[in-house]
Amino acid sequence: MTSSFATTLFDPDTTDCPAVARHLDFGDYASEVPVHTHRKGQLIIALYGAVICRAENDIWIVPPDCAMWIPGGIPHSAKATWNAHLNYLFIEPGAAALPPRCCTLAISRLIKELVDRLTHEGVAFAADSHAARLTRVTLDELATMPQQKLSLPVSSHPKIRAMAEALVSHPDDRSTFKTWAKRLAFSERSLARLMLRETGLTFGKWRQQLHLIIALQELASGVSVQNVAAKLGYESVNAFITMFSKAMGSTPAHYFAERKSDPR
Repeated sequence: MTSSFATTLFDPDTTDCPAVARHLDFGDYASEVPVHTHRKGQLIIALYGAVICRAENDIWIVPPDCAMWIPGGIPHSAKATWNAHLNYLFIEPGAAALPPRCCTLAISRLIKELVDRLTHEGVAFAADSHAARLTRVTLDELATMPQQKLSLPVSSHPKIRAMAEALVSHPDDRSTFKTWAKRLAFSERSLARLMLRETGLTFGKWRQQLHLIIALQELASGVSVQNVAAKLGYESVNAFITMFSKAMGSTPAHYFAERKSDPR
């Protein structure tokens, strides 16, 4: 078992190439990458397993066949499942028409294959090289990928953050909104206004999004649907499957079957 961090693999800011790609198997590194930042933006692609990132007061999930985009200069941390196989694409500021804020992207098979091909290239290549042409196609195609809502807004407000940390640690806590208002020394009306202002979501929608993010991470690491439902405090497996299906458009089994990728 190793204790080194994936961030020690190489420094992406040592090259001014438009983009450089790297492959990581988290079995070779510590599963948690501490807060860090770099000049280049970072695209995290989950080939297998999943990773949860924290950035801009939000928690983001990167399940298989999705990617998280983190613009350059934004402090972020990551925690990967034990079986995570990831491709990173570090992009020079201004090299691609990507959003100025963190987001999750649905990515095509073409993007996955292009980035995977670029992981075999060095950190420096000539502007007229084959690698440079592949990079240009990759960045142009990446700019067309649609965003997905796979983040949980947490906020820097101490009361909201305290509640979020408690529910992340104990997602099976089914306490009512009234109970949470009492714990945080708020009236229900005041807490409802604060939640909406700080997160853009009602308490019910926020907790459902939290459950969805945890469920995606657990399912991607191989935990059974039954155990995930129990961990999240659902009274029945069917109730959990219903929540998941409404949010993601398919049952857990179908969702991961459609996105299954063999580990490298």
